[in-house]
Amino acid sequence: MNKAELIDAIAAESGLSKADSKKALDAFVSATTGALKGGDKISLVGFGSFDVSRRNARNGRNPKTGAVIEIAAKNTVRFKAGSDLSSSVN
Repeated sequence: MNKAELIDAIAAESGLSKADSKKALDAFVSATTGALKGGDKISLVGFGSFDVSRRNARNGRNPKTGAVIEIAAKNTVRFKAGSDLSSSVN
């Protein structure tokens, strides 16, 4: 499902117009991004939680040449599915 299909699904489920659904989705993404940048964790009970995890620098290999390369440290976003989401998918 891409963004346009998700907006259509939100509009169908909520009864909002597609324009309002797009605004709501954009607001959710913006608020989530801002909170994660600020170091907060986002928990949506039953759905899941988003948080930021630190990945340390490490050595890797270029698969084409086999040369050792340095992979820089970085922050990554993690999502852990909640119990309601997990059980509904299984």
